[in-house]
Amino acid sequence: MRWTDEGTSADIEDRRGDDSGGSYGGGGGGLGFGGMHFGIGGTLLLLVLSLIFKTNLFQFFSQGDSAAPSSSYRTSAPPTNSDPAENQEVKFVSFVLNDSQRTWEKILPEQANTQYRHAKLVLFRNITDSACGTAQSATGPFYCPGDERVYIDLAFYDELKRRFGAPGEFAQGYVITHEIGHHIQKLLGTEAKVRQLQSRNPGARNALSVRIELQADCYAGVWAHSTEDRKIIDPSDVESGLRAAAAVGDDNIAKMSGRGVSPESFTHGSSAQRTQWFKRGLESGQVSSCDTFSNQ
Repeated sequence: MRWTDEGTSADIEDRRGDDSGGSYGGGGGGLGFGGMHFGIGGTLLLLVLSLIFKTNLFQFFSQGDSAAPSSSYRTSAPPTNSDPAENQEVKFVSFVLNDSQRTWEKILPEQANTQYRHAKLVLFRNITDSACGTAQSATGPFYCPGDERVYIDLAFYDELKRRFGAPGEFAQGYVITHEIGHHIQKLLGTEAKVRQLQSRNPGARNALSVRIELQADCYAGVWAHSTEDRKIIDPSDVESGLRAAAAVGDDNIAKMSGRGVSPESFTHGSSAQRTQWFKRGLESGQVSSCDTFSNQ
């Protein structure tokens, strides 16, 4: 992936030097188990621990209420002794964040008659506060609609690369732009409508969650379409993104954790569905092609 060093984005809040803690909770726009929500990384981490301890840890998150939202955001200066490799990752994250938001600034008014409003991206280590509860490494990357922020602990990328066979910068870019896809849903009103539907019809909660996650995959593909047009990515980058999407398919995660594949329990969609919708956005570059609620 060809990218330029733009320094640290003005839309990044770096809390890696903040050692403050909080109560356990979850974030929006992630994988939901009952009232608790996990991002892509949280799902992968639970899978790894299940394999290590030979215990299905997913069962412990099948019920329960999410933590109450927190309205305080503690920030601090970035660490002065950061690992140079991690500093390079911050620059890459900044580039993808800036590029995706510049892309949506143009696309959203043109294609959806909606003005784009920038999201923030919070870098943290171990634990931090969000309007959706306490963010921790185990939740993985997630978007919180309450404060319009994406939360990422950079350690997640090591798991994506080493344990799940999805290395490469574009795989990392896919994760960020998937979460920005949830921000697009907030701006278009989709997120609020789905929450209302889930509240009125709890039996459809998982099916609706799959639809909203697949749509975020498609929106990530719309961004990828723009980078392909601008010669930022090549076919090998696309394959990297598709591997990342497939790695976090519900069926793949179930198989790797030793559980049976149960489509009715899916919250993000199968590997085939996730790659299908990412490719649909990639090939069309159109917001209208991402209507996962009307299309199969």
